[in-house]
Amino acid sequence: MTTQTVTVDLGTRSYPIHIGPGLLNRSELLAPFLQQGRTLVVTNETLAPLYLERVSSLSASSDTLILPDGEKYKTLHTVSTIYDRLLADKFDRNTTLIALGGGVIGDITGFAAATFLRGVNFIQFPTTLLAQVDSSVGGKTGVNHPLGKNMIGAFYQPRCVIADTDVLGSLPERELKAGLAEVIKYALINQAEFLDWLELNRPRLLDRDPGLLSEAIRVSCQQKAEIVAKDEREGGIRAWLNLGHTFGHAIETAMGYGNWLHGEAVAAGMVMASDLSMRLGWLSAADAYRIKKIIRDFGLPVAPPADIEEQQYLDIMLSDKKARAGRINFVLLQGIGKAIVSSEVEPALLGQTLQACNALCEP
Repeated sequence: MTTQTVTVDLGTRSYPIHIGPGLLNRSELLAPFLQQGRTLVVTNETLAPLYLERVSSLSASSDTLILPDGEKYKTLHTVSTIYDRLLADKFDRNTTLIALGGGVIGDITGFAAATFLRGVNFIQFPTTLLAQVDSSVGGKTGVNHPLGKNMIGAFYQPRCVIADTDVLGSLPERELKAGLAEVIKYALINQAEFLDWLELNRPRLLDRDPGLLSEAIRVSCQQKAEIVAKDEREGGIRAWLNLGHTFGHAIETAMGYGNWLHGEAVAAGMVMASDLSMRLGWLSAADAYRIKKIIRDFGLPVAPPADIEEQQYLDIMLSDKKARAGRINFVLLQGIGKAIVSSEVEPALLGQTLQACNALCEP
């Protein structure tokens, strides 16, 4: 397998996404994007024994910071831990922060980079499938708040993303499936033929075929890169990338961050979005069933938790950062591969979707 490179085209802020095996040993991929100053590699206590020594050795002047592991630590308090280290050790504007981890480490390290001294260099080494196909690309950084997911943050692009596919071999099965939920999302919003490919190759993807996983990452990153290049700050089509997320973020918030993985919540959220799209007359029953089936076949949940009440969904979704003027913005489907953003959803239809999807929950 060779290294593949996808470029996020943002003019002078363009950057490469390198995808392939053995990239944690490739210092030449990192070198062009390092400042002349010091480097701080931020990771967590789970990943540090596995990969920290290799990544920190890629830079001549590298310090390290090990944080606790888990979504519940995606907070301003944790970001302050990064600030404390940077300030105590007198890091300056030539600093490069390297995020070695999944979406949590990437988001909090990126937010620290965006705000420390009003912005320092930032590089991503994503170590989960979900981070490699989604959260490491596009410059969304931030933290959670008890009242909503990712409510505090900034758009801040990395200088490069290095996605070593070898790290996926040790990824827990649950994390692998959660990442595949975001891969399925790309097929549903804008690339119907990719869904055919996913259905055909599902067994081998779940068995971690390295070539197929690398191709799934490349296709996902290419699609996200094209969307971000056209709409960096989510004023239009970038909102398509939130398919399943309005429902999914409500699930994560209601259940407590980390109890449902992000990809699991998005998977159930995509089923809910397809159900609502069907009730609006935009999506056929056959397509809604197909979406539910592929999500189930990939071992992901197709129903939300049983103990979230309808009013709780509404309260959380109205507080979502995508809501506008007291209306919930939904990403829905007018067919497989045809996403649309709409706030014109009758409350009665939304209620029917919430009731129908809750009825699918196992007791």
